[in-house]
Amino acid sequence: MTELNTADSVRTTPEGLLWEPSPRWVRGRTGDVTVVDSRHPVLVWEPGVPVPLYAFPREEVREDLLRPAKNPPAGAHTGSQVFYDLEVDGELRENAAWSFPADELAGHIAFEWFQRTGKGLDHWYEEEEEIFVHPRDPHKRVDALPSSRHVRVEIDGTVVADTRRPVLLFETGLPTRYYIPREDVRLDLLVPTDHRTGCPYKGTAEYWSWRGRADVPSDVVWSYPDPLPAVAAVRGMLAFYNEAVDITVDGERSERPVTPFTKALF
Repeated sequence: MTELNTADSVRTTPEGLLWEPSPRWVRGRTGDVTVVDSRHPVLVWEPGVPVPLYAFPREEVREDLLRPAKNPPAGAHTGSQVFYDLEVDGELRENAAWSFPADELAGHIAFEWFQRTGKGLDHWYEEEEEIFVHPRDPHKRVDALPSSRHVRVEIDGTVVADTRRPVLLFETGLPTRYYIPREDVRLDLLVPTDHRTGCPYKGTAEYWSWRGRADVPSDVVWSYPDPLPAVAAVRGMLAFYNEAVDITVDGERSERPVTPFTKALF
């Protein structure tokens, strides 16, 4: 077993990777096959990537299921040298895993998450709770707080939501999101779409688009019908992308923020 210093701090490698040991028991599966079963995972942040990933000691990975990659990608991960294809029950998943060249991470293997990249392992668990899309960042906080603020949302000058009973969601690194009861939203001005997204902090979201002719991005409104317990207060409520609509809080118009979502929206 590769020994790692377990002091509570983030380290940096010469390649620019940030990493720290995690105390969580992590398992990754493809179908009914457990590919990773680790009590010594490491969280890794790649330069320019806002979310972490896990890397695992080789001893806690089913290396017998890994094959040298037939078509390794160029520049897919920071300084990565070796990619692996994953073969489970006769199905080959290309470039599902890789290793970093950093000395500090020698002897570790990282995996793609299917829900994030469309390849890799299907299901991930921390302890007995399934987690989705990517590992949760221990340095990030998400709080959903009921409020009595007066929140009004306008699209192209039309008021589409007006409430004094929002839930404010505070998520590290993102603008405040205002979740509004459906009864306080002009649902007749919105049309449901087939778009769905997953979030490791909140769950699976469903979306609506604006019916009007204004230059508004599609899927500008979302809701979590069955949120994770930590943000249960937003259940069934609707939120609008601050980046694309006009939001007024207690009489003060908010500036439209520029976030990692802005480019995708526009």
